[in-house]
Amino acid sequence: MLKAERHKYIMTKLIEDQKVITADLALDLDLSEDTIRRDLNDLDDKNLLKKVYGGAIQTVEKPSDVFDIVITAEEEKRKIVSKALSLLHDGQVIIMSGGSTNLVFAKLIPSELKATIYTYSLPIAMQLSQHPNIDLIFIGGKMQKNAMVTIGMDVIQVLSKIKADICFIGASSINVKQGLTEVGYEVSIVKKAMIDSSDKVVSMFSSNKLNTKMPHIVCDINQLDTIVTDLDPEDSSLEEYRKLGVSIL
Repeated sequence: MLKAERHKYIMTKLIEDQKVITADLALDLDLSEDTIRRDLNDLDDKNLLKKVYGGAIQTVEKPSDVFDIVITAEEEKRKIVSKALSLLHDGQVIIMSGGSTNLVFAKLIPSELKATIYTYSLPIAMQLSQHPNIDLIFIGGKMQKNAMVTIGMDVIQVLSKIKADICFIGASSINVKQGLTEVGYEVSIVKKAMIDSSDKVVSMFSSNKLNTKMPHIVCDINQLDTIVTDLDPEDSSLEEYRKLGVSIL
């Protein structure tokens, strides 16, 4: 297969799945992983994708207005997060991590809900600032500019002092053996602190993140109380998660 044909195949898969895995592409194309990595490097150099550990993800064109947040596959994410609205009730103390799925969730929180929400995500804080009945606490710290979330010891210290009823945590990757994993070390540490401060842990993500892994561990599967995906809760691909006692919506 010519390089141009490989690149076209990779970009097509990326559009379909929002990310590609080096090992999977090597199997699909019957090529070595080194060849695939070189292709991903070429495409990254052209700003057609963003190469990450084990594969690549889509690049999103930055809007001219910094407050105009682009959300990929927003309708699909609405279907996921709408399942979790039943977990909300008045009087809760809530922690929300960053990520586009949680941002969509923030948009759908009912206007009559009275709760306290902590977040270290600037886009989510901006969204919740419009909510009439939410007491919003934005956790400041060093800003990770690409994700627009704060990280570092300042964030961890604040989180360590919170006693939250529930947290909603985004997932870069998840599988039964490694649990919840993240691309970045600093974000993984913040999410660990978030979990430690919460009585109940909920993770919402699209099913294409199932059975994938990133280099930095956030938590084991048994530390999650609930996972929310686009799949039917009885789908066979979720069976191993059910066996570990995780509630599935």
